[in-house]
Amino acid sequence: MTAGVKDRTSSVMNEPAELKSRTRWIEQLPVARDRPLLGTVVMLVIVAGALALRMVTDPLLPPGFPYVTFFPAVIVTSFLFEVRLGVVSAALCGLVAWYFFIPPAYSFAVTRGTAFALAFYVFVVATDLALVHWMQSANRQLARERELSRSLADTRELLFRELQHRVSNNLQVAAGLLNLQKRTLDDPKGKAALDEATRRLALIGRISRQIYDPSGLAQPLLPFLGELCKSVIEASGRDDLVLEVQGDKELRLQPDAAIPTALVIAEAVANAIEHGFRDGRIGRISVGVGRHSEGAAVTVHDDGHGLPEGFVHDETRSLGLRIATTLASGQGGRFQIEPRGGALATLTLPSSLLA
Repeated sequence: MTAGVKDRTSSVMNEPAELKSRTRWIEQLPVARDRPLLGTVVMLVIVAGALALRMVTDPLLPPGFPYVTFFPAVIVTSFLFEVRLGVVSAALCGLVAWYFFIPPAYSFAVTRGTAFALAFYVFVVATDLALVHWMQSANRQLARERELSRSLADTRELLFRELQHRVSNNLQVAAGLLNLQKRTLDDPKGKAALDEATRRLALIGRISRQIYDPSGLAQPLLPFLGELCKSVIEASGRDDLVLEVQGDKELRLQPDAAIPTALVIAEAVANAIEHGFRDGRIGRISVGVGRHSEGAAVTVHDDGHGLPEGFVHDETRSLGLRIATTLASGQGGRFQIEPRGGALATLTLPSSLLA
């Protein structure tokens, strides 16, 4: 709040920090795409490691497992360095296993058993390489789609903000035109009516930027009303009033109900300033937000002069209060103002307007 208007809101008024986008680690694979020499060296190290491990475990393994450590080497190489190096790794692993572990050992002799073992090896590694290739292709496509979606979301938000900015500016222009038209009138009632219309248009223009979210999600009601009430007090030029906003921080209002609700609460606050704190009286305006048996209730309480003697809400001639009552009933709610140590205005909203 600007200097002079003391804000003791219990809600969190700061906008939530934007979450930083993080690239999934799997989207960074395969690695070393622009450094084939490094990939080749690491591939050779993996093949050598598979050979060493197979030799160490050879006494522990029964006959017939020549490829037990080479299959993982092919898969890891393909996963890390694309299928091309995976094919090279598969060929090297096959030759090494053939030479060292397929009888007759230490030769490339071809027998019926050797041919069967090699055919089995080719079938398995070809299947593994195909699966890794399809997975990597799908992963790249997913990354492209995610980046496209992120770009479209950024564009949508930019267009939305620009639209909101233009709507707000147009409302401010309309308010300015009404203010100019007021200067040509001599009728006090006409001037007062234009003053009210100008004030409401200017208020809508000021709050239109904050009531909608590009995602279309409902916004928390408490911080929204806190900013709204601060704007109304600041627009009145009063710097000696204390504003308190407290209540249910989790309560959310549907976006379409935001402007009517804002206008009703703004009218209640403006009425408190104009009548409760006239003649320079200082005091406190307390805004409360909470659950209600019918949905939600927003209260505006001031400790000012109070209502005129004999005041009856349903018989009031105040244009602002009648508009507030109409807006509330138009949403299926109720608006009531009554004396209570000053004045207490209550807006009741049905549960259908809550998110």
